[in-house]
Amino acid sequence: MATFSSVTQQHILQAIAEYDDRGAENFLGVYGFMPSRGYTLVHDGRTYDSKAILGVAHRYATGRAATSDEFHGGASGAATILRKRGFEVTEPEGAQRSAAASRKAAAPRKAAAPRKPVVPEREAPVCPTCFMTLPATGVCDNCA
Repeated sequence: MATFSSVTQQHILQAIAEYDDRGAENFLGVYGFMPSRGYTLVHDGRTYDSKAILGVAHRYATGRAATSDEFHGGASGAATILRKRGFEVTEPEGAQRSAAASRKAAAPRKAAAPRKPVVPEREAPVCPTCFMTLPATGVCDNCA
């Protein structure tokens, strides 16, 4: 079972770069993902399949891509993880309406405490050939 705690913003950016290089159809086919049905990652004005990107980011973090069966909470689980890493994820139209309806029915809340500023993550060195994160030696285990 995949755990996504080791996936960083850098791993997600690596998966996005691979998605751009391969193209959507090839990327999804290689990793066995179906096209997104609503939850899409938005980065630099382009949209991406959120579960596929997170599954491949898991590969950059751990060496093994997560499959679509390994996501908890469906697409919203992937969306939550991506949002926590600082990315924008859109929701399907039906989910936005039901969330808005439930907010209207809920009692008013107290004002939220101010959020802590986001500290940028240190970028890990990446192999320019295979895009894997380099070990501490600085020499790629796959390409060396």
